[in-house]
Amino acid sequence: MSQEQQKRPQHQDPIKYSDVFDVSGDLAQKPVAPEDANMMQSAETRVLGQTVPGGVAASMQSAATLNERAGLVGHRDVTGVTGDRGVTVTETHAPGKRIVTESVAGQVVGQYVEPTPVESGRGGRREESKITIGEALEATAHTVGDKAVEQSDAAAIQAAEVRATGNNVIKPGGVAATAQSAAAYNADCQREEDKIKMGDILSGATAKLAADKAATREDAGGVSGAEVRNNPGATVTPGGVAASVAAAARLNESVNI
Repeated sequence: MSQEQQKRPQHQDPIKYSDVFDVSGDLAQKPVAPEDANMMQSAETRVLGQTVPGGVAASMQSAATLNERAGLVGHRDVTGVTGDRGVTVTETHAPGKRIVTESVAGQVVGQYVEPTPVESGRGGRREESKITIGEALEATAHTVGDKAVEQSDAAAIQAAEVRATGNNVIKPGGVAATAQSAAAYNADCQREEDKIKMGDILSGATAKLAADKAATREDAGGVSGAEVRNNPGATVTPGGVAASVAAAARLNESVNI
């Protein structure tokens, strides 16, 4: 055995994306590489003006550094799927808040909502406003807009509409009814490119609701329960309806108006 082989770590697994984030598919089994982390740091700095302390880029950098120190990845290594599909950081602005979503290879790895000051109607006083369920649905159109609508999505959207309007009767042609039709269509659709996507259903969701309300922890629990019960994997979709309503509820708990 050569001296180089003797120095190489034995039986040590690298830190994979699934060890750090809730991801699936090819990405889940890939090691976090230094160039992946550098790409996310650059994206965060470009969009947010800085690297978020304790955020996605920081988590990736920590994992990549440990992998490099263990000799499991090289300093210039980049994960194939990440190099092919890239990383993104997007922000969606709404009155009183912005929603930041971070993705690696098309999968959401981080999402959070930040309050931003808005002008009140009198005296130039600045205040913060709460995020409604309708706005959370619209945020979902940005985070997983290219995802085909499934039954679990439709169930979550229906639960969200019921909680937003306070009415158990589903409005014909509304968001929930359209989502149910889309899920049924997609179930029989053979070609992925022909399926109806989340963005098609949830763009402009607020205007499609008969009424709306600020998202609460109870709302988030109800929506999450509906999504999980109708998901064969019994999980919440990262960046999906339940995740967005939960993020809105968490922010609303910290806002006093």
